[in-house]
Amino acid sequence: MSAPSMKDVAARAGVALGTVSNVLNRPEMVSERTRRRVLDAIAELGFVRNESARQLRGGTSRTLAYVVLDTRNPFFTDVAAGAQGVADEAGLALFLCDGGEDRARQHHYLDLLEQQRVEGILITPVQEDDPRIAALASRGTPVVVVDRGAGPDQCSVSVDDVLGGDLAVSHLLDTGHRRIAFVGGPRTIGQVADRVAGARQALVRAGADAESLTVLETDRLDVAEGRRAGQRLAGLPAARRPTAAFCANDMLALGLLQQAVRLGLRVPDDLAIVGYDDIEFAAAAAVPLTSVAQPRQLLGRTAAELLLDEARNPGGHVHQRRVFEPELVMRESTRTRPAGALG
Repeated sequence: MSAPSMKDVAARAGVALGTVSNVLNRPEMVSERTRRRVLDAIAELGFVRNESARQLRGGTSRTLAYVVLDTRNPFFTDVAAGAQGVADEAGLALFLCDGGEDRARQHHYLDLLEQQRVEGILITPVQEDDPRIAALASRGTPVVVVDRGAGPDQCSVSVDDVLGGDLAVSHLLDTGHRRIAFVGGPRTIGQVADRVAGARQALVRAGADAESLTVLETDRLDVAEGRRAGQRLAGLPAARRPTAAFCANDMLALGLLQQAVRLGLRVPDDLAIVGYDDIEFAAAAAVPLTSVAQPRQLLGRTAAELLLDEARNPGGHVHQRRVFEPELVMRESTRTRPAGALG
């Protein structure tokens, strides 16, 4: 049985099809008596208007989309929550698409979203300066890059990840560590490359060789890769094994912490750990994690506001690159080492 149509409603109410349209879209143009007949017919038939078809006739749907780097990372769901607040206030829906740290998969979602005529797209891209994103924007779909910088023809909202890497390693140096590892990858992800650069910057400022940083590159940014990195660290000769690790995100740090405990290492006495993002689980870990905090919901909210301004004010919109500063949140995973205990 097919769903009732506007024609069915018009026939049941004994009015013209245009009258039904007016009741749905311009009710002030219809008398109270006629409007009541149409509404009664809608209720009796169980009619549901085809909102997507109506919106697409106008050129766009009342939806925004966020193509997330990896939905398994709570950092991105927190960013999405900030964007959702703006969408709710504007009466819009927000679609989440999981890019899975895969460029081809992200491109697939961008194609689908363009076909659906979404009002605008937020994206945390795998690849910096992705030409597919620029092409999408050039064809009229507003795009805001989240957690990454962007070119002059797009808005972006990000955090100074070089500063974040510097904060993390400066803290480890201040607490007495000299053999430090960086865990994260792949470095084709811009945030990872920036955090490595910040870590090396801190070492150079402290008079150390930037290449003294032990880099354990991972295939992904998840807990399983953190556990594997912990196994690799434990396998290094004791004389050159790092006494501290800075992880590119908290998921890696949690995996590294799990593996360290499994191998009998004491955190922070045998291995200090710093994460990045300061997700909720960082503070709730068995050994609460020191982490570099990002303003997650503020990132999402700011990005969505810029996106709506571009979509609804194209003539007056000015592209912006908003960069926020991270903060170090110190917890038990990097407790200060005793004097004379330099590694």
